[in-house]
Amino acid sequence: MTLGEIAQRIGAELQGDAEVPVRGVAGIESAGPDQVTFVANPKYAAQVRSTRAAAVLVEPDFPAVDAVATLRIRNPYLAFARVLDFFYAAPAYAPGVHPTAVVDPSAIIKDGAHIGAYAVIGPDVVLGSGAVVLPHVVIYQGARIGDRFFAHAHAVVREFCQIGDDVTLQNGAVIGGDGFGYAKDGTRWRKIVQSGVTVLEDGVEVQSNSCIDRASIGETRISRGSKVDNLVQVGHGSLVGQDTLLCAQVGLAGSTEIGDRVILAGQVGVAGHLKVGDDAVATAQTGIPSDVAPRSVVSGYPAMDNRQWLRAAAGFARLPELIREVRALRSRSDRNVSEARNGTDSNDTNG
Repeated sequence: MTLGEIAQRIGAELQGDAEVPVRGVAGIESAGPDQVTFVANPKYAAQVRSTRAAAVLVEPDFPAVDAVATLRIRNPYLAFARVLDFFYAAPAYAPGVHPTAVVDPSAIIKDGAHIGAYAVIGPDVVLGSGAVVLPHVVIYQGARIGDRFFAHAHAVVREFCQIGDDVTLQNGAVIGGDGFGYAKDGTRWRKIVQSGVTVLEDGVEVQSNSCIDRASIGETRISRGSKVDNLVQVGHGSLVGQDTLLCAQVGLAGSTEIGDRVILAGQVGVAGHLKVGDDAVATAQTGIPSDVAPRSVVSGYPAMDNRQWLRAAAGFARLPELIREVRALRSRSDRNVSEARNGTDSNDTNG
């Protein structure tokens, strides 16, 4: 494939030799003369002049560059993802059931499904067309799963859960494990039956070792197009809106309501029974103990406006210096008071 062909396929403006051959993609520091790279973060802009890449995907208003060809397009990061598709061939999985798989006779497996080695498909399961179930995946009784489902090894879908079309589960994801529900019975904790389900709508992806708990009653729901990163915990009865991102190690306590297009960055923790509004962003390690308004950007613990948090963080770094200054001021003030008192005492004596 040539640079000219890539430009045509993604709708980019090419400034450079259209006949240069391209055989792959790479990061800006490691790209070679037959690879395409990109710049989406301004802090890497200076590296464009030293990269060995065949071409760099940049914004249309990126400064002119003589040292390397540019492919100018809105959202170069998204364009890079599209170019990556041109060169990466994912493994193909032929339809069929591996001899070691266990598929209950009552399960409905639709056309084109691939069931891998040692996978287990329980009774009354419905598995949509074109599904790929890789080795050691377990799907419990009564689960309903849509078309083009893709479950990597050791993913689990628990009983009666509902999964839409084009859903991907990465390795070790657990959909519909019991919610963490217990009632105090004297000095002991009595388990509350988790009778509800987990629902994943169309286009959801749940990455490795994340857990979306089933509800005690009702449902836990991840809405259309949302993406759940590795090691995320979604508590029972929670609702996650459409096209929302839950990044690594996010934790949602039970009955949390997260709006549409929300971004919760790594290690954000959200207390239960509260709401995070549409288009809100919580930066890494934010602790959210109360409702967050739509379109807010919050940081820190307890969560506050991001700009206020940045000022507070800058002040925190200066605390040792400020403490020294306060002590010096206090010492000076004490001396002034002492000197003033001594002067008054002396005048009284002289009088």
